[in-house]
Amino acid sequence: MKNASATQYAICLKNKGCEDLVVRKVYPVLPDERAEKEKHLRVIDESGEDYLYPASYFFIIELPQRAKRALRQKLTVAA
Repeated sequence: MKNASATQYAICLKNKGCEDLVVRKVYPVLPDERAEKEKHLRVIDESGEDYLYPASYFFIIELPQRAKRALRQKLTVAA
């Protein structure tokens, strides 16, 4: 995963037309100022790659460090 220390997390609220997203699943969000200006988020989806999705499909969540570490470990093992 690219730059894990700067990674945020978001929960998917909808996935209309996006087969690589699962509703109610937590996804890593990578920083991308240009995408944010265009109301998109750069998300590492089910394919394991990062793509742009509408920001309205997600809700950014703040996780405790322990939860972030657990998610990073899970993503590293899955990759």
